[in-house]
This record gives sequence, structure tokens and C-alpha cells, in this order.
Amino acid sequence: MWPLMRRTASTLRLKPLMRTRHFYTSVASLTGASTGLYGFDHLKSPKGFQRFVDDAIERSGELVSYISGMPSSPEIIRAMDEISDTVCSVVDSAELCRNTHPDREFVEEANKASMRINEYLHYLNTNHVLYDAVRKAEQEGNLLMDEAQRAARYLRVDFERGGIHLSADKLDRVNQLNIEISQLCREFNENISIDPGSVDIFPLSRIPKSLHHLLKPIYRSTSVLSKESLRPRDTMKEKGFQITTDPHTLSSVLQWASDDEVRKMVYVQGNSVPHANLGVLDKLIAARHELAQIMGCRSYAEFAVKPNMASSPAVVMSFLHEISKMVQPKADEEFKKIRDFKRERCGIKCGDLEPWDEVYYTAMMKSSTYNLDSSVVASYFPLIQCIEGLKVLVESLFGATFHSIPLAPGESWHDDVLKLSLHHPEEGDLGYLYLDLYSRKGKYPGCAHFAIKGGRRISETDYQLPVVALVCNFSGSQNPSTVRLNHWELETLFHEFGHALHSLLSRTDYQHFSGTRVVLDLAETPSNLFEYFAWDYRVLKTFARHYSTGEIIPEKLVESMQGARKMFAATELQRQIFYALIDQTLFGEQQVPPRDTSSIVADLKRQHTCWKHVEGTHWQTRFNHLLNYGAGYYSYLYAKCFAATMWQKLCREDPLSLSTGTALRKGLLQHGGAREADSLLNGLVGEGILRYCDGGIVPDITSLCEEMKLGEGF
Repeated sequence: MWPLMRRTASTLRLKPLMRTRHFYTSVASLTGASTGLYGFDHLKSPKGFQRFVDDAIERSGELVSYISGMPSSPEIIRAMDEISDTVCSVVDSAELCRNTHPDREFVEEANKASMRINEYLHYLNTNHVLYDAVRKAEQEGNLLMDEAQRAARYLRVDFERGGIHLSADKLDRVNQLNIEISQLCREFNENISIDPGSVDIFPLSRIPKSLHHLLKPIYRSTSVLSKESLRPRDTMKEKGFQITTDPHTLSSVLQWASDDEVRKMVYVQGNSVPHANLGVLDKLIAARHELAQIMGCRSYAEFAVKPNMASSPAVVMSFLHEISKMVQPKADEEFKKIRDFKRERCGIKCGDLEPWDEVYYTAMMKSSTYNLDSSVVASYFPLIQCIEGLKVLVESLFGATFHSIPLAPGESWHDDVLKLSLHHPEEGDLGYLYLDLYSRKGKYPGCAHFAIKGGRRISETDYQLPVVALVCNFSGSQNPSTVRLNHWELETLFHEFGHALHSLLSRTDYQHFSGTRVVLDLAETPSNLFEYFAWDYRVLKTFARHYSTGEIIPEKLVESMQGARKMFAATELQRQIFYALIDQTLFGEQQVPPRDTSSIVADLKRQHTCWKHVEGTHWQTRFNHLLNYGAGYYSYLYAKCFAATMWQKLCREDPLSLSTGTALRKGLLQHGGAREADSLLNGLVGEGILRYCDGGIVPDITSLCEEMKLGEGF
């Protein structure tokens, strides 16, 4: 826990401090003057990361000395925020570089910078001078403005969550555990990358041609029998395929392979690697549990949830069980429909519905019911048009426009990168957005929103504008103009764009609260809300045009897409509940001796889903949300409920109106984390979005239930 770096895991999705002289400016890009990566002059070369860290440490040291003189409370909070801004500029730049830069030297130097600045953060986070100053500012809260009071309180709490108030021996142990936890998280991810698993399939005829491009051809020797003697006479090479069971390939094979045995083999293998992570996960659970106990909590879940809206694991579990009970009848109905469909296709002798059947048969049912062809859908979503659609949406909602602006020499990390400024006719530039949307070797494999610089007030007249990057991995030909998205990719683009707008539109006094730096169980709400816009025909018809004819996407096609989406929505919701329950249980109170994680997962699957657990599999060893979202995965479900209420009460009537956008911006987006989450939510839509429960807050599930037709009366 780094108190000076208030951020969430919202920067990452699977389907989370700057000196004034570094002040971000677009002057270089407008004049053609050279600069460094992301507009930082230091980053003109890989070695520039060293100077970047040196200067951040030097400036932070000056500010620490200033704070040690115990200036006024407002000056303490302002100086603390500048330290945070200075350090975050290095951390965030290094993180983006490590995940996206094609030059290995840049990546290596970014890794070194990340390690050095994290060591310095340890010094800052255990600095009693800073802690005492923050406590002084909090105690003199009457001298501070509301946001500064909130900043003082959060800084003090975060310092204490790092153990600064503990005895020396306990603090040493907390520091050791934090290092161990960080190493275990890194090892968990490395194992996923190193050991994706594979299955060899012979002959190649068992694999549909549509999948051949994903797979590695392999050969084996076979004997040809002589007709006369029935003895091997000749040998020949038989061709097959090696299926690497990484998540993308696994999903594709499960959807398209008609051979039951092939699907079973890839499912079992894909859910049984990496085996090494069973031990890593056990160690991670133990380390986090010990950390929590030193901090006075009964479990890591209690430690992790306490600062959030939910406030306690009991509140989270109550919510998860409530929504699980609500969704179960419809999920049971959907399961029966899939089972009956399989029996109709295969005959009654085909046996029960198996876990490796789900993707295959649900895709077939959707296609046959709605006559959907994914290539036809994608033909209406050229990526260039989708970006234009985002621009139209922003102009309609917020009266602001995205303008493409030239990148200064040295500012970009790849030729594919675009830079946009968000401009309001009355307020001027609101922030900057880099787009890095195409897949390439060595790049971060998913889609994510990366903060580069948070917004903060410099003076009464100057504001440091937020700078963010939206990184995706859309595949296509070498010509970007021909890239077309399937609708799932469009939804992902809108999701990440929701995070980006949260950052770009926030106007907080302190970068500590800028954009997505909110409590974890609010962080995913704007992104989930923006997914709704990707499904609404009134929005889609503004940009979704056929790549060759220019025809606007037919409304009937969108209705079919919406129908297919709803077909197994309860099953998908039940799956997300199951994931959240795994996360809460693994990091909850521990039994002595500790239970095997696979048996916990198996029990929860039997209790909360309709699907079998396959003995010997251990899906949890690839569930890397357990790292960044440890005991916090439930926040996706919170966001789903909050977004459903916002859409129904605020956006559904007219999703492109300026009044809708103004309400979203003024009521939610501009505040970042500078106000209490429940105050923001209640202020935005009034009553009916949340409930107070046993000292915590849970979402009202009425809107989601109405949307999904769950429960009686729907």
C-alpha cells in the first residue's frame, strides 16, 4: 500500500507525483520541437529514465524538508500532493513504457526506474516526519477546505495501512511481507506467461480450418501396413496441430471445435496450468493473511474491503449471496435450455452437459436463433469509424471535441500511436489522450487505461491537465484502415474509454483524487456505464457504417445482437458472482490447517453455479485478478448494478443529450475521488441506487433485475 500513490486497479481489464519544471505541455507538438516520451524532456533516450528518477527524488527531498518545518496545514497537504504527483509521473510513465514500448532498452530502463522509485516510495511511506505533518493537518481540519480535509484523512489512513504506526519489529515484518507479496504476484504472472499449456491433436482433420491460423503444425511418424502381411512396411508423416491453451486460443477452440474430445482435452489442460501457481497462491494467501493480522484484522478480505463502500467482508458476502439467489432460477432455466439443445443435436445418449460444452453450444444457439454472422457484424465496425463514434458521443454528451494533434519528435513510442486533445469551447483544453490500439509483439496483451498524469490545481489560474493512454490489441492486417472490430471488442473499447473520460473530465484540486483514483468499488462504474452506449441503436447509427457500402447498421441487426446478448445473461452474471465469491473466500478468514484452494473453488462452483467441477483442474491459478483485485473483485458487480441504475434513470431516455452528459459530468466524473462515493451516487440519481447495510453500502439491484428480468414480477 503506497499512501502517496492513490490509484485503483481500474487501469486494467480482463473480459489497475511531478515537479513543476516537468509540467506537461503540448507546445512541443505544436511547434515541432523535440521532446521525450509522453512529453517529458528527460525521456528522449532510455537512459533518461535514470535522470527522471533522480530529479523526482531530488524534488521530493526538497518538499520533505519543507514539510519538516511544519508549515500551515494547507501548505502541508499541497506539498504532499506535489510529492505524490512527482513520484507518480515516474511510476506511471515507467508502467506504460514497460507494457507498450517496442525498444527493449527502453523497457529495461523503465523496469530499473520502477524498482528505484518503489524503493524510494518505501522511504516516503515510512517517513514519520510526513506522517506527523499529515496528522497535524488532519487535526487542524477547520483550517482546510473540504477536499483538503479529505486528503489529510486519506493520507493518514493510508500511512497507517502501511504500518507506520506500528512498533519497529512489526513494521519491519509488514515491509518484508509487502516485498514478498509483490514478488509472489510477479511470479504468478510470469508462470502464466511461461506455462500456457498445450495439447497435441492428430489428425488435423479434427480441427476446423477456421482455427488453423491460431495453431502450430506438428508431425508424427506413422506406419503403413502391408496388405499381404499386415506388418508395418513404410512410415509416413502425419500432420496435426499443437493447441496452446492460452485464454484466447482456448476460448476459440471451445467455441468452434465440434469434436467433443478435442474440446475436453483443451478445457482440462487450459484449466490445469500453470501447476506451479498452486504453491504461489498458497503463499500469497498466507502472506496477505499474516499482513492483515499484524494490522489488526481477522482476514485480508477485512483489511482490503474496510476502506471501500462495502466496509466489511460480511456486507460483501451478504450482497453476493443475495444476488446469487436472485439469479439462480433464470440461470437454471438457461442451463436446461443448453442441455436440451445438446440432446436434440447429439441424441439422448450423448450424456450430461459438460463444462467444455458451454461455449460451443451457446454460440451455436445464438447463431441459429438470431442468424448472426460475426463477420457481418464486424463489417459495420471499422476501427476508424468506431473512434469517430467516440468523438460524436463526447461532443453530444459533454459539448467537447477531440482533436487530433501532431506528436512531437520523440513523444511517441510507436508509429501507430495517435494523440488527441479534448477541447471545450468555453473551458479550453481539458486533457490529452494517447491511442495505441493495434496488436504487436511484446505489447501488453489486453486492453487497458493507463494514467500518465493526474489533474491537479497548480494555482488559482493554472491547472495541470490530465494525460492518459488507452491501450488495446485489436488485430487485423498491416493496414490499420482495414481493421474491423467484433462487437465484444467495441464494447471493450467503450469500457476503457469510460475510464479515460473519468480521468480527462475530473477537476480535482489534488491529483491524489484525480479521475479513477476513487474507492475500488466505485472505480469500474463509469466504464460499465459506457458499455451501455455500445449497445444502443441511437448511438450506434451515428457511426456504425458498412466498410464498403457506407450503409448504416440495420436496426434489425442490432436487435438480433441485443437478443443474443440476453440469451445467457443470467449464466454470465452467475459466473461473475462465482468469481467474486472465490476471491472473497480465498482471502477471508483462514482455517487451520488451511484448506486446499481447489477444493474451495470446487465447493463454490457446486453451490453457486449449474456447472460441474472437473476434478484435477485448478482454474484459479490463471485468475490474475486475485493479484490486483485481491478481495476486491466484487467491485465489478457493484459497478454493474450502479451502472444499470444510472442507465435506466439518467441515460436511457436520451443517451445523446447534453443534459444527460452534463448530469454525468457535474454529478460524478468531475469529482474523481474528492467526494464520498455514496454522496456522489445519491446526488446523481437520487434514491434507489444504493442501500446502507450493516455499516456498509451495497448497490440496489432493482434496475439490474428489471433489465435481466430476474425475480418475481419481471
